[in-house]
This record gives sequence, structure tokens and C-alpha cells, in this order.
Amino acid sequence: MRVAVTQFATSLNSQENQATCIRMINEVAACKPDLIVLPEYSNTEACYEDHNQAWHEALDINGLFFQKIASQAKQYNSYILINVTLRRDLTREHQNPTIKSNISVTSCMFSPAGKLIQQSDKQLLLAQENEFFVCFNKATDAVTSAFGKLGLLAGSDIITFEAARDLALDGAQLLCNSQSSYVVEQGALQNFSRAIENNVFVATANKIGQSTPKVNLTADLVGVCHSQIISVNGKVLSSLANNKEGFTFADIDMAVAGLNKKCRPDGSEFLKQRRVELYQQPVTLQQHTANIEQAISNILPETANVAIFATYKSNEQAIEDVCHYIENNLSDIIQLPELFFIADKTISHNAEQLATIEILCTELIIQISATLRPFQYVCTSLVISGVHQGVLISEHGLFATQQQLHFCNRYQWSALGNELNIIELPLEQGNINIAILIADDANIPEIVKVAALNNVNVLLVPFDIQESSEVEFSLLSRAAENAICIVAASREKSFANADTTYNNNPKTGNKNKIKPMKSTGLIVDVLVRTASSRQGITSGLYSCNHMPLADIKVKQQYGKITKAVIHPSATVT
Repeated sequence: MRVAVTQFATSLNSQENQATCIRMINEVAACKPDLIVLPEYSNTEACYEDHNQAWHEALDINGLFFQKIASQAKQYNSYILINVTLRRDLTREHQNPTIKSNISVTSCMFSPAGKLIQQSDKQLLLAQENEFFVCFNKATDAVTSAFGKLGLLAGSDIITFEAARDLALDGAQLLCNSQSSYVVEQGALQNFSRAIENNVFVATANKIGQSTPKVNLTADLVGVCHSQIISVNGKVLSSLANNKEGFTFADIDMAVAGLNKKCRPDGSEFLKQRRVELYQQPVTLQQHTANIEQAISNILPETANVAIFATYKSNEQAIEDVCHYIENNLSDIIQLPELFFIADKTISHNAEQLATIEILCTELIIQISATLRPFQYVCTSLVISGVHQGVLISEHGLFATQQQLHFCNRYQWSALGNELNIIELPLEQGNINIAILIADDANIPEIVKVAALNNVNVLLVPFDIQESSEVEFSLLSRAAENAICIVAASREKSFANADTTYNNNPKTGNKNKIKPMKSTGLIVDVLVRTASSRQGITSGLYSCNHMPLADIKVKQQYGKITKAVIHPSATVT
């Protein structure tokens, strides 16, 4: 299937915008696409003086604008996706500029026969959009095409995982994403995350040009462009990295896409991992005070000192290495990788060796707890009672546990837990709420959202990295969309990184370069919101929970020791 995405500017003149859309479709037709994706608000620029202007700019479903688009779809034998503002009321007889009419921001799919086969309203309307628009239809169904199932997204629908996930669960293999974005992370982070999470292609058409916002911002808003087509593994197949009008295209194989074909590198199938019941149950708050002296006030500390320690040793030598580090370190929380003392996790599949591992885990708790200071903790994963679980160790021993929640082939011998625990953790400066996710758990955005909705400040992730995208996109996206700090530690892995950027130069062709890339964990700190991000929330550029990249600080795990200061207090909106 050949997919083309466009980028162009619009104005507050629907007739001019109609001409631009038709001209762009005519240009794109030269590459003979099967699908053409146009940007969000292709008929307008969504910055209005009043409701009369919003109504005047919106389209009638039976109007000339749609007739022209339908004609072009038929002429070029292509599916065409266009996002517009659409009148949902039959008339607006009054001229009162303060009265709102029912107008939706709607993605409309036309078939090669020129038929309007799908309408999908924008689901997540932000502050200024709520002033003028409504979500007329909450249903998010994928549309069946001759090539496979297509999901329609618009604008801010991409900034959280839900809309894309709903479409993927309905069978979508390609997400057609119309944007009018002034937020860089939508093109640099979230498009990639949605592709990887759902094993789908993402085709994004974005705006260029300067907006004329009717909001109190210190700078004009300029479309960030980056119209692009992304593969199921998060590689860019084709992109427009400049701020010029144009189009680009790529040929994709829809047969490889879809949640029913999503597997982890160890063969774990997503549909077997998914546990809907976990995402709907209330969580358990574990309140721990090791002794009466630790029962301090319920103050949320502004900062906390965290460290990642990744030993290169194994078994008893690894435990001794960690204890030596603790003796010389004052961090509040020391994050270790998953089963940090085992280099080859496959040995856990042997019953005798698993029993040996469990004995070592018991000794590990004793040795590490004897080394820790008051209000100091170590997080890792261990085998306890034959079960793989995350642990938090204090000076008094085992402080809290979290059983693995989602199946993975690497630990297929382990029973799964049935609830996420929220742990109230006493630090010297106050108490923070944490959750621990191990194995593949942190790759499931639904369970991270459960943690965030239950007021988690810090997510501790002792894991064993399987794909570089886990730290490049997935964990970073979890922190941004939920406004939580993340401390994730893994043993270092090397991955072959194929540069699959689409190259439409017939002289050079598409020569993929395989580059080895080392990947580990990271520390993601949520900073105190800047003035620009607060303005962005007020104006509707961001949702209340979503953190712009400017307000997130990332420190990659490097070598044996990685330290950082995080801000738990900034996670509270």
C-alpha cells in the first residue's frame, strides 16, 4: 500500500483552503498513492474571534468543499483523509457571537469511489477548542479499506495512548493522523510511541506556517511540521523535516501490522499479556513505617536523590559490589536492574537453578538491609516463594513487594499478581508514593496510567531491556503523558539499529545501515512547570496531566553509577 502525507498552511478563508487542498491532492497524485492524508483543520485555522466566525468557517457535510474532495478521490482512485471543522447543527439562525453552536473537529475518509465512508470526531478537545467545538460522536471505530483496517486520529488524540489503543484493539493496522501541532513532542515522541505500543504504521500530516492565536502567549505559534510515516517498529520510513509545503510517501506492508501480530523479542504475545481486569480495579495503598521513629509528617518532599547502580558481576560478587556501593552512597533510593545479580536470565528456567537463585535472594536481603541507612532504600526484583516480584529493601529488611503483573516468556514459571500496589515511602524530608513495575509491566501503558491515577509520584522500574525503543520512546512517553518521575535500571544490552529512513532518490536507493547501539535504563525527572508550559495548558496546547518535553529532564543510565535529583512535588498538578 502506498501512503502519502502532506503538509501545508491554512488561513481563515475556507475557499482559499479548499483551493489549497485540491492543489495539494493534485500534486500528490503524481506518486500514485493508495491513501492521501491531509492535516488537521484543512478548511480553516482554529483561532476565532467569536462563535459566528467559527460557524462561518465550518463546513456543511453536503457542501461544495466535500463534493470537490470526493471527486478527487474518485479521479485518482485513492482513499483521502481530510480533517475539518464540521457543522453538526442544521442551521444557525441567530447572530449572537457568544452562543455556541454544535461544531465538531472531524476526520473524514473518502473511498476511491468518492464515497464518504467514515467520520471520526476528535476525542480530546483542549482548552481553547472546548470553547468552540464539541465531540459529537465518541465512537472510535477503525474503517475497513481494500488494504486493511485504518484508524483515524486528530491533533491531541495522539498525546495519550487511549485513542490509538482503542483503534488498534478494533483491528487498525495504520493510524492516519491529521495534526495542526505546535508541540514538538507529538512528532518527536508520541507518534513513535503509538506505533510501537500497537504494532501499527502511523502516517502523520501536519501543518506549517504561523498561527494567529487569540490567547495570551509570549510568542507566536508556528506549526512544527514533521509530517512523517513511521513503521510498526518505530522507524521513520519517510518524512518532511523542513517547514515547507510538500508531501512525501512510502510503501508499507499492512500484513505485518496489528495488535494480533504484536510480540516482544522473547516471543511474548501482546494479546496474551493484556489483562483488562487489572486496569479497572482499585489499587492497594501500602503504608509502611519500619518503626515509630519513621512515622513522620505527610509532607511531599520537593526533591529526592536517586541512583542507578548496575554491577557487571554475578551472584555473591554482585551482592558484595552493591553493598560496597551503598556504604559509600547517600542516595535516598538506589535502583538496581531486574535480578541484578544474574547475567543470563535463562538459567531461571531450570528448577534446580531457580531454587539456588531463591536462596541467594534471601541472603541478598539480609546483606543489603544490614548496609542501608535510615530512610534509604534499594529497589530490584527477586525470586521469593517461587515468584518473580519487585522488592524494596530498607535497613529493616524487606519493606514492600510487587508481584509481576503481565506474562512474559522470560519468566513463564512465575505466577502473576492480581493488583498493583501503591507504596507510601517515608523519606527523611517527607513521604512519596511509588509503584514498582518489573518484567514487561512498564511497557503496558494501561497499568502505568493506573499508577498515575492513584497519585504515584515516582515509578521504579527494575527491568531487563529487550528493545532500544523502551528507553527511546516508551518510558519517556509514560513519564510525559502521566506527569510522573521514572527511575528505570537495566543491565546494558546492544541492539542492531537499522536506519530504515525512506530514500526516494533513484540514484542512491535505500541502503540500510546496521549500527550497534548500547541501551540501558534512564532517570526521567518531572520539573516544576515552566511559564511557557503553564501558558500552554491555559491555551490548550497541552492537557493538564501531559508534560511538555521542556519540563522533563532525562538522564541516561551510563556505566555502573548514574545519579540524579528528581522532583516528586512537581508530579502533583
